[in-house]
Amino acid sequence: MGRKTTVTKEMILEAAFQILEEEGYGAVNIKTIAAKVGCSTQPISWHFGNMQQMRKSLCEYCIAKMWGGLDKEMMGEPDPAGLFFMTGKNYLSIAYDHSNVFKFLHIDAAGDMVDGKPDLISALGDPRIVKMFSAAYKISEKEIAPVIRDIIIYTHGLSTIVVQGVFDIRKEEAFAMIYNEGRQRFKAIGIDIGEMK
Repeated sequence: MGRKTTVTKEMILEAAFQILEEEGYGAVNIKTIAAKVGCSTQPISWHFGNMQQMRKSLCEYCIAKMWGGLDKEMMGEPDPAGLFFMTGKNYLSIAYDHSNVFKFLHIDAAGDMVDGKPDLISALGDPRIVKMFSAAYKISEKEIAPVIRDIIIYTHGLSTIVVQGVFDIRKEEAFAMIYNEGRQRFKAIGIDIGEMK
């Protein structure tokens, strides 16, 4: 008798991620995932129970894949503006390099809850960012908060335009656009973040 292969949660999520990446969220369902893994639908139902739980787990899996390596890169950047730009650059890179994943995370599933927190767009407006800028640049949180909010909105808007193919903007040009917009907004409140590195 042949040895039985165990279908793990990781295998299922990776298969769902690949389908999402290649075909978009509309193609992600129990049958397509089972076909990709090479199993029946039973292990998927056993691990996740229903598509709502699968969607939540896929959301968490995508966030980990898209944002997981950024922590190490951020360790070497002591400047809050540099950290903020790195975050925006990663966000925009997801739109360019993983458009179906971006749509799923920030357009299709934007209202989903992940680990009890709102979607990633709201998390980017985290008050900790405002506190970090306030402390580093000796400026009031009340003054810095709308600037942070507006740069996040600008970055999200530009990323959405990219995934929808409204304008043909090269990635490097888009990076420069968010940096320059941020630089002007910071400069208006007395923070000079310098030229883009």
